[in-house]
Amino acid sequence: MTGRTADFSEALDRKTSRSICDAVGERLQRSLPPDGSHLPDPLAQLMNELRRRDEQFVRLE
Repeated sequence: MTGRTADFSEALDRKTSRSICDAVGERLQRSLPPDGSHLPDPLAQLMNELRRRDEQFVRLE
């Protein structure tokens, strides 16, 4: 199954991949509380890492 997933991810072009990421991000923003302080620590750390990586990605474009 892992090989199949890897093959599928390689088939996605940059525009499609970005659209998927944007859609997932929008859904997370709607479902998560606006104040991140209510999140469990591990999830808050992951969200901070996601924000950091997103900022790096935007700077590269």
